[in-house]
Amino acid sequence: MNKADETLRGKYPAKAHAAKVAAYLKSKDPSANGLIYLEGQKTRLIEDNDEPVPFRQRRPFFYLSGCPLPDALLTYDIHTAQLTLFIPPLSPDSVIWSGLPLSPAEALARYDVDDVRSTTEINSFLASHDAGVDKSGSCVWAIPEQVDDSVTFLGFERKRMEGLREAVEECRVRKDEYEVALIRKANTVSTVAHTAVLKAVKHARNERELEAVFLERCIANGCREQAYHGIFASGINAATLHYQKNDEGLAGRLNLLLDAGGEWRCYASDITRTFPINGKFTKESREIYDIVLRMQKECTEMLKEGVVWDDVHTRAHEIAITGLLHLGILKGNRHEIILKRTSVAFFPHGLGHYLGMDTHDTGGHANYADTDPMFRYLRVRGKLPAGCVITVEPGIYFCGFILEPYLKDPVHKHFIDVEVLEKYLNVGGVRIEDNILVTKEGYENLTTAVKDVEEMERIINGS
Repeated sequence: MNKADETLRGKYPAKAHAAKVAAYLKSKDPSANGLIYLEGQKTRLIEDNDEPVPFRQRRPFFYLSGCPLPDALLTYDIHTAQLTLFIPPLSPDSVIWSGLPLSPAEALARYDVDDVRSTTEINSFLASHDAGVDKSGSCVWAIPEQVDDSVTFLGFERKRMEGLREAVEECRVRKDEYEVALIRKANTVSTVAHTAVLKAVKHARNERELEAVFLERCIANGCREQAYHGIFASGINAATLHYQKNDEGLAGRLNLLLDAGGEWRCYASDITRTFPINGKFTKESREIYDIVLRMQKECTEMLKEGVVWDDVHTRAHEIAITGLLHLGILKGNRHEIILKRTSVAFFPHGLGHYLGMDTHDTGGHANYADTDPMFRYLRVRGKLPAGCVITVEPGIYFCGFILEPYLKDPVHKHFIDVEVLEKYLNVGGVRIEDNILVTKEGYENLTTAVKDVEEMERIINGS
């Protein structure tokens, strides 16, 4: 048993997370006290249908409970550090169709909480809690639009509907050992699935076949949910950053850009690889791949506590410009090209994002109103803390829709050699993405999916 599996044998550290959130609230307001109240996602039916909507647990609730059950609730007493979980009561009608639910005793043994009660007790619990505290300081913290109409806070002097969401989202940035183990496990399973696609790609006929291979391997190995809708983009489809169709034929296409990751117990992986469909990169594809790999390696080596992510992103553009100048796609002065932001035509997105319970995880403080096109889509701004997990996913793309305005612009067009560019259009796009744990002195790469060209080609060719 490896270290991650050993860690995951224990309970999800819900009480530590609740205490962390409470400490954040106190850091903003030293007088903060009272009760934190959170609701899990509710069971909902598909419109005009009696089947349930696919369930996805609310992340704030899971962060303070580790409980994936629908229709559950929790409270956390900031003063006593008492964490109470409320789960739906047994319904005889439901048992007929779905079997026996988790009992309170079983839930108490499974989750890191102090008490488990029925959801039918919530209002009486809230009333008794309020009755036992100083009325002048009674306070309940909740998230707007995540409080059911049947729940009443009438007895509380103060109802704080602001601050709790921010507290949870900021605390989620720094992962503890258990959370890192969850992300590592998601990466392990996803690597199995990525490798299976490498083995299948040469004989597949359609993108959807490869998506099916990936999903089967994830589910078979314990990742029943995907962290996001996977991208299985062949040929020029890879120039679309979040390509969704996954249903086009592979004949005549050069490469496959595979961006997909399974989810393990509500924690995501996010891995991208680009490889030749026929088992051998063309000259142009290999040249672009090598530039992107250099971007990723050099930017990853920069990572440690306190590094400014904006600077790492800028470095990725500098490496891309150097590589594209060498190929002749770009021409002119390197400094002027980055000053004019011409490289955004080929690398239009941010270098990466935080990763955790969400693929694009919280706390990055993106500024989508930034007028600088090089930073507009950068999902993380400022210094990286130790304990965060961030993706490093540089890319170079040849998207006609994006390139056309640059080729017509009187400033940008002087930096792009159209004749050379045309030789690379069928490459589509190349992106390489790993999940990186930032540490005080450096980093740890949690992603082990193969990205070495010779090794990828060997696997594709079955040798």
